[in-house]
Amino acid sequence: MPPTAEEWIAQFAEALGQPVPTGAQMTEVLELASVAAHSSERRAAPIACWLSALAGVDPEEARRLAESLPLAPPDR
Repeated sequence: MPPTAEEWIAQFAEALGQPVPTGAQMTEVLELASVAAHSSERRAAPIACWLSALAGVDPEEARRLAESLPLAPPDR
């Protein structure tokens, strides 16, 4: 049986030498991913999360910033 998402994340955090994220932190990241995916394409979600981490921006702040971006025109 494969590990749960929480188990896998804990193993990955340990391998990276980072603390396991709290439930609230995971929720914030998932909310950022949701905004990115629903504002564009699904593939925007992991890249938005990676960019916010690279910039050192808290996921909650990054979500607010993502929500403030203008939506693309409907005839893309």
